[in-house]
Amino acid sequence: MKHSSTPQTRRGRGPARRIGRTLAFVLPVVLVLSGTLAVTRVNWSGNTTDPVLTAADTSVGTPRTVKRAPQDVLRDKLLTELQEEDPGVALTHLQQAVNGRPSLAKHCASIARALGQAAVRVYGPTRAQSYARPVCDTAFATGVAAAHR
Repeated sequence: MKHSSTPQTRRGRGPARRIGRTLAFVLPVVLVLSGTLAVTRVNWSGNTTDPVLTAADTSVGTPRTVKRAPQDVLRDKLLTELQEEDPGVALTHLQQAVNGRPSLAKHCASIARALGQAAVRVYGPTRAQSYARPVCDTAFATGVAAAHR
């Protein structure tokens, strides 16, 4: 058996070995840092006022009460009235709500549109159209009130 006089080159010194070494160093560092950050995000004090999930939170699967916007509450109330009574009653109450609470004026048109769509579903297009009236035509009054301040 004859041996060569030139030394054999070691295989594996290429880019794959460098990437492997880099990953072997970086991966544990990333895992430790992400675990540390996860632990610091847990509210260990037990205060549930913080939006962060506490470590012993047992209400994860239960729905939480969410404060709804006034226009959403009004829209849902009026949609219920539309189904229980008629669109005329709902439109009257919409106009009264906007008159009593001017901040709802910017949502009036979208609420009236939702009422119209619901009226078509409940009463059909012809009968729903018979309830139409100029509710939410408050853009002029809102502009006057805003300029008067």
